[in-house]
Amino acid sequence: MVPDDPAFNDFIRRVRAGDAAAAEALVKQYGEKVRREARARTTDPRLRQVFDSVDICQSVLGSFFAGAAAGQFELNRPDDLVHLLAGMARNKVAHQARKQRAARRDVRKSRPLDLSVFEPPASDPSPSQAVAGADLFAAFRQKLTEEERELADRRAKGESWEQVADAMGGTVQGRRKQLERAIARVTGELGLNNSKVE
Repeated sequence: MVPDDPAFNDFIRRVRAGDAAAAEALVKQYGEKVRREARARTTDPRLRQVFDSVDICQSVLGSFFAGAAAGQFELNRPDDLVHLLAGMARNKVAHQARKQRAARRDVRKSRPLDLSVFEPPASDPSPSQAVAGADLFAAFRQKLTEEERELADRRAKGESWEQVADAMGGTVQGRRKQLERAIARVTGELGLNNSKVE
């Protein structure tokens, strides 16, 4: 078993605590990896005319920051974060492809097919994109109730569900469901579920 990375654990703690510099560093360091994964999965040029890797990347990072604010992810090493973000990107691309097919949308009718429309070489995220991640994190936390915020903070600090239930009362399953409902509610309120890419 590979040991935990203390520096990375501190970095993730800062991200979960809403540290803007840590959020910006995460976007700069991992955003391009998410975009590469999204581009690799979006092989149909017609789908690229409906959404692109920037849309997927923003959606993935939005979902990640929302989940991180609630202590949702178990991340001990940089590879854990890379695998999580890449998996989220794959799932979002697959979801969008299914959504296009299920709605029987023919993207050739909505826009002329232009095979020259491919994404330019990726660049680092702009400062505004990095700040947007930190702003989203802060907005997410603000929409939680005081009890939900305590629950999220305890999970973000690494407390087990048993420790959370002991400290706050209730059952492990009840507290877990409470956090899941809070995440679903707040991501809906922030429009993360209703945006161009879900």
